[in-house]
Amino acid sequence: MSVRVGAARIRAALVTLISFFVLAAATGCAGGDDERPRVVVTTNILGDITREIVGDETDVSVLMKPNADPHSFGLSAVQAAELENADLIVFNGLGLEENVLRHVEAARESGVATFAAGEAADPLTFHTGQDGGPEDEAGEPDPHFWTDPDRVRKAASLIADQVTEHVDAVDEKAVRANAARYDGQLADLTTWMEQSFAAVPENRRALVTNHHVFGYLADRFGFRVIGAVIPSGTTLASPSSSDLRSLTRAMERAGVRTVFADSSQPTKLAEVLRQEMGGDVDVVSLYSESLTEKGKGAGTYLEMMRANTSAMAKGLTGA
Repeated sequence: MSVRVGAARIRAALVTLISFFVLAAATGCAGGDDERPRVVVTTNILGDITREIVGDETDVSVLMKPNADPHSFGLSAVQAAELENADLIVFNGLGLEENVLRHVEAARESGVATFAAGEAADPLTFHTGQDGGPEDEAGEPDPHFWTDPDRVRKAASLIADQVTEHVDAVDEKAVRANAARYDGQLADLTTWMEQSFAAVPENRRALVTNHHVFGYLADRFGFRVIGAVIPSGTTLASPSSSDLRSLTRAMERAGVRTVFADSSQPTKLAEVLRQEMGGDVDVVSLYSESLTEKGKGAGTYLEMMRANTSAMAKGLTGA
């Protein structure tokens, strides 16, 4: 009996000790008085941009994992606590982080400084119909502003302003220098994209995607958005048979045979469209809403945009 009682006491002590360390780790992740100031960013695209601006001046915590869908990813209890204890929250807004925005709002109400990058980037609205047909109606603001690097330049400059205003102990000169260096890289990206897209003839400058995600790119670089397999700005919607028929007709009228599908989403819907049009449709994968892990094709925003531009130019020209 004494052996069993002793073993039970040891097990109880181990459970208590493990629980203590788990709680301590969670509290440490959530933030404490002796920690460095912390910027918390919701999406990994904005996280990369923010890290370029902040540099080594403060910690940057990114909530969305690589290859995740910003429309559907959620938070753990520890991540929700990170928001509550942040010095600054950078988020996309415009309805993008559908399962996270309530946590951002709660943090704002508790006094945490927040910055909605999408709302500050001169947002466009997306359209729900196909190719300007009778069903085409202006919808909600489009959250996918990052497909236009010029809007990212504006957002990046404003993020620098927010960091210097709300995060204590940062070196403002260092942050401004980082922002200026990154602004130059974004300007170079825009020039390179213009040169790459110049090879696409006018009659092929039409886009069809899994869902409405490249409206800003189309607006900036002179493309037409014919339609989307999911006629919505969110991957959480689903197409009806009439939606697919409308899109098929729009593609046939425009002579479009290429669909660009999100790499973070299955391509089944685009494959269905291929079947609807007799099989003569190319499906090209793009990194549209999430970065990948480092070294996996789109580890940074700049890398993602260059990969997408090359794939789009090739897909539209048939080169």
